[in-house]
Amino acid sequence: MLANKTIVVTGASSGAGKAIALEFALHKPTLVLAARNPEALREVADECSQLGAQVKTIITDVTDAGAMIELAAEAKAFGGKIDIWVNNAGLLAVGSFDEVPLAVHQQVIDTNLMGYINGAHVVLPYFKHQKHGVLINNISIGGFLPVPFGVGYSASKFGLRGFSAALKAELADWPDIHICDAFPAFLDTPGIQHAANYTGKYLKPAPPVYDPRRVAIAIVKLAEKPRAEVMIGSVSTLLRVSYGLFPALTRGITGAVIRTYLKNADPIAKSDGNVFGPVDYGNAVYGGWGIPGKPKAHRKYLVAGLLLATAAGLLSLRQK
Repeated sequence: MLANKTIVVTGASSGAGKAIALEFALHKPTLVLAARNPEALREVADECSQLGAQVKTIITDVTDAGAMIELAAEAKAFGGKIDIWVNNAGLLAVGSFDEVPLAVHQQVIDTNLMGYINGAHVVLPYFKHQKHGVLINNISIGGFLPVPFGVGYSASKFGLRGFSAALKAELADWPDIHICDAFPAFLDTPGIQHAANYTGKYLKPAPPVYDPRRVAIAIVKLAEKPRAEVMIGSVSTLLRVSYGLFPALTRGITGAVIRTYLKNADPIAKSDGNVFGPVDYGNAVYGGWGIPGKPKAHRKYLVAGLLLATAAGLLSLRQK
């Protein structure tokens, strides 16, 4: 079904983006892979070619609107059309809001939010001309759950959710143009190793971390059978429901957990990571944080977490 499709993936050089590219490559489509890191992108392209895909790589910074116009034009020239566009490139900066340089906040928002808007803006004319297309936004649970010490990241992810919702409503008269949102939980990728870190403490993702291939499989399924949104991992569903029911409580718990972690974590030099340019480390799919078991393994956490959140919420209401 995907063998005759032309598919564009941004942020394809590592982590979830690389996993997505490799998963699509199994279907032997025409792949156009974009990222800032030429060497890492070539490695992904070689792996995808070995799996049977026709591959073109284009060095692209998603914050550059002109570069994104060129990306879409080259993708169309290479594949003859653009069937599927995956917005995936993203950045993370961690630290107290006022201690993170404003330029870093700006770059995170420009990449995570404007990068996706740029992608949608350049591909929609192609979709409308051919009267079909699938735009997939890999947003993350950060679109529903605010992240203390990651304020710029949260602003971008909440903004993405609003952007996508408005775009879906606007395109109601185009039934064969689909806007799909993916909301994965915490992943075993190098993303946090790439993050700008102004905490002065060693960072690692909150457990449980999920295999990024689960995200890749979910996004390929969206490409085949589009849906408005998909939650990936029981933890993402738990956090979405928890924040929806008890926002103040959930924010409080999240903040307390992060502050406790930072208080006890090992010291490390501050860094702007890959915010202003690619780095020469961590260009694999996995970050080495430990891959969990079968997909059903965390359902017990979902049930227990929902029960605990409900009980805590009811208790807080009674005490008012």
